[in-house]
Amino acid sequence: MTKRRVKGEGSVYRRKDGRCMGEYVDANGKKRYVSGKTKPEVRQKLRKLLEDRDAGIAHDSKGLTVERYMDRWLESIQDKVRPGTYKPYEAIVRLHIKPTLGSTKLDKLTALQLEKLYRQKLNEGLSARRVRYIHVTVHKALKDAVRLQLLSRNVADAAIPPRPVKQEIEPLTQDQMRSLLDASKSDKLHALYVLAITTGMRQGELLGLQWKDLDLDTGTLRVNRSVYEGIISPPKTNAGRRTIRLSKLAIVALRQHRINAAKLRISEWVFPNASGTSIGHQNLHNRSWKPLLKRAGLPHSVRFHDLRHSCISLLLARGIPLKVVSEMAGHADVSITLSVYGHVLPDMQSTAADGIDDALG
Repeated sequence: MTKRRVKGEGSVYRRKDGRCMGEYVDANGKKRYVSGKTKPEVRQKLRKLLEDRDAGIAHDSKGLTVERYMDRWLESIQDKVRPGTYKPYEAIVRLHIKPTLGSTKLDKLTALQLEKLYRQKLNEGLSARRVRYIHVTVHKALKDAVRLQLLSRNVADAAIPPRPVKQEIEPLTQDQMRSLLDASKSDKLHALYVLAITTGMRQGELLGLQWKDLDLDTGTLRVNRSVYEGIISPPKTNAGRRTIRLSKLAIVALRQHRINAAKLRISEWVFPNASGTSIGHQNLHNRSWKPLLKRAGLPHSVRFHDLRHSCISLLLARGIPLKVVSEMAGHADVSITLSVYGHVLPDMQSTAADGIDDALG
């Protein structure tokens, strides 16, 4: 229910020193102020604060515990972030933050407590990368608390998370990729695995494919959406919404998949489940991916996402220009491709040297 406005609420005025001020009343009836350089800036801040307050987010931090705030914070961001982003936030809050810091008063939380939490989680066996994500989650939540004027500062700014340990990408070898494709021929999702290996598409992008996105006559595919556990989302960036040229291997597999699909339930999705909707990630992982690894004789530790790594690494190792590979992968910038797959590029220097010899020798 929208809170009734009180007299003077939402008014914006300029002080003698030139600073613009606005006032509003929080959920506890306490008058609060917000400032800015210009009146439009203050009005924008006021509008956001009033929306948050009316949604039950903004309230006095006095006596507010970390647990209660985190619950409110998760509720407030659930419709604002992607499901694939929200789910890790929720898990970290539930498994790591609330059990250790939940009873702490929000305004009494310190950087020292956060660093103690990070050390504790490292001692429990969590990776440095995972602990850093705990830090990222806390930092984002407290940043919103500062914006809502529940806190005067973000103590996570002063907390030092563990240094990340860069893990080298270990792509499948060409023989392993062939073994996986051979083993997948008996799987109804053979075309999905062919696409994953030959295009480097993300799992959500593959599961989000609809037949209207494919043009097998011209041999192209358009990435228009991603699906995560039934939730459809557009690509995160403009680079993610892209057209990919298909290999002959992929075209053949997709033509046969379309013939097989015509015999089953009619669906707009290229890879539907039994009810005709997009396959869920867990369904794919448990019923198809894990059995496929066993048939192919590959380690059970291999992830579906490693197919993307394998494709991109193979393309770079074969001398395909970095910019072309980056566009095909849907990276927002070539620097992303370079930072993740730079280890593949040194092997190409000998090819470059040979090219110079061929041209000038």
